[in-house]
Amino acid sequence: MKFLTFTVTDMAKVPEVAQVSDKVWASPPPGIKVEANYVCLSPPFPGVSPNTLVSIAIVDAESAEAIAATSYPMMLAGANIHRVPLLELPVGGAAKVEKKYRG
Repeated sequence: MKFLTFTVTDMAKVPEVAQVSDKVWASPPPGIKVEANYVCLSPPFPGVSPNTLVSIAIVDAESAEAIAATSYPMMLAGANIHRVPLLELPVGGAAKVEKKYRG
């Protein structure tokens, strides 16, 4: 399943979080991979505190254990991680998917 992952880090904790993140993703556990990763150059949504770094990743994970194995070390280093499950829609096929789930 794909997730949109927001990692929110106070600037004072960025060096520690970056170091742990590099270690985690150098050899990720089986069942998880990052498909894309971005750092926001400005606050992506209201309520982000000043001096905060926000990164956004699209992560494909097969299990909660795989997610925990990558999230937990970064959270211990000071990152706040929020994951939103994604439903993939074919381009130009939103109405067909909507009809399918409407029943």
